[in-house]
This record gives sequence, C-alpha cells and structure tokens, in this order.
Amino acid sequence: MNRLTPLLNILGHYKYVITIVAGIVIVGFLDENSFMKRVQLELQISDMKSKIEEYNIQNESDIKQLNELKRNPQAYEKIARERYFMKADDEDIFVLSDDEKSQNNDNETTE
Repeated sequence: MNRLTPLLNILGHYKYVITIVAGIVIVGFLDENSFMKRVQLELQISDMKSKIEEYNIQNESDIKQLNELKRNPQAYEKIARERYFMKADDEDIFVLSDDEKSQNNDNETTE
C-alpha cells in the first residue's frame, strides 16, 4: 500500500485535470460524434455541394438543348452531325486531328 500512496495522492490532487483531459480526448477523437468525424463530414458536404452545382449546370444545359429540340426540328440533324458524325447521302465527312503523336509516329516510320 505504501507504493500506491504517492500515486493516489497525485491522482487525487489532479483529478479534475485528468477528468477534463480524458473528456476532451473522448469527445474530440473517440466518440462517434467527435471533432474528427465532424471535420470529415464537413468535407463530404462540401464535395457534395460542388457535385450538386455541377449537376445543376448540366441540367440547365440539357434543358436548353431539349427546348431547342422541341422548337427546331433541324436541331436533331445538327446534333447527329456534331456528336455522331452522321451525314447526308450526298456528302463526305473528313475528321481532322490535331494529335501530334500520330504525326510524329508517321514521320519516324517513313524515315
């Protein structure tokens, strides 16, 4: 018992400090509603808000395009030509590429 007496005296003297530190550790790091968890959730919320903003912009663009398709039947032809490289029977399509890698590879094989 003599060995534990100094330890119990120290613990008794600093019991409030120890309790406060233990409480801060539990609330700050270990609890499911901890400060760390809150920071992680705030980061997720900010990511989701940016995704919502992107989706709203995409939605507005799609609504404009849908309204254009409803008003102008020739818009179907424009979309088919631009996105899917479709053509009329009497025309040819040439796709030009700005890809420098294919030009460099062609030069190397001809030399």
